Amino acid sequence: MSASVPVSAHPLIVGRPVLIVIDIQGGAAVDAPSNGESESAIPFMDGYNEAMEKAPALVEHARACGVPIVFFQEAHRRDLVDFGRELDGAEGIHLLEGDPGTAIHPDLGVKPDDYVIRKRRYSCFFGTELEILLKGLKADTLILIGGHTDVCVHYTFVDAHQHDYYCRVVTDVVAGSAQEAHDASLRAMEYLQTGACTKRAEVMAAFDQHALVAP
Repeated sequence: MSASVPVSAHPLIVGRPVLIVIDIQGGAAVDAPSNGESESAIPFMDGYNEAMEKAPALVEHARACGVPIVFFQEAHRRDLVDFGRELDGAEGIHLLEGDPGTAIHPDLGVKPDDYVIRKRRYSCFFGTELEILLKGLKADTLILIGGHTDVCVHYTFVDAHQHDYYCRVVTDVVAGSAQEAHDASLRAMEYLQTGACTKRAEVMAAFDQHALVAP
């Protein structure tokens, strides 16, 4: 009987990659003050803006290399009916439909024919068509960027892991509600898949390599 391949032997990209852009919206970076003392309905760690500002270059590089991109937008109905238990914790009312800050950030350059999915809850899999889309794209590796590391990114990673996708989180293009929560979530994701945590430069290089060998 042949020995199984150690998890750590997996390359950054296995099979077909898809870039998942999670909740980089007009209100995310705008509402995150540089001093870390957020007055918004959602807490932001120091450096949140800087992390989100690295996303457009990665999105553009994915396009150039033929890597599919799926953009996610958290949005809630104005009568609050879809918040559920989301307001029981640290977060207040946020990202309502029609508010300027709810729109996907314009710097991402979303095009009319891009894949854009609106979600009501934290995980990108919960109550959305993501799994159908990923099957159509024949996705194997999901590369996650955006926010919050400790909420929507982490919960999406866990669901993707349990759907048997190879999962990667780009640590310098995600940010959380607080530094401690951000760091803890990165450790938790790395626990689930060895090699899950990577950097933007490494992902760009992997995209370049994928473009050379992709059919």
